[in-house]
Amino acid sequence: MLVARSVSLFVVAALLEIGGAWLVWQGVREHRGWAWIGAGVIALGAYGFVATLQPDAQFGRILAAYGGVFVAGSLAWGMVADGYRPDRYDVAGALICLAGVAVIMYAPRGR
Repeated sequence: MLVARSVSLFVVAALLEIGGAWLVWQGVREHRGWAWIGAGVIALGAYGFVATLQPDAQFGRILAAYGGVFVAGSLAWGMVADGYRPDRYDVAGALICLAGVAVIMYAPRGR
């Protein structure tokens, strides 16, 4: 159950961080305005809060593992929001990152 909760929190965090950064990008680079930028800033702040809800208490471990989720999530976001088509190296790199997430967060440890 803790793994499912942790994975869910990583997904929510990725949606907030990547979505927030995308909103800021749209506001600034695509000239959509301050409302988009403001929504992005709020989403980025919410991402920081969601990250604290992870069951593991080690900040460094959580942030390191989240990096892999961010990489894979960013490629997926680009596919959905911007029509980006990753090549096989993008996919391979994302899978390697997700394998790293699994090792960092969910490998059995003697505590």
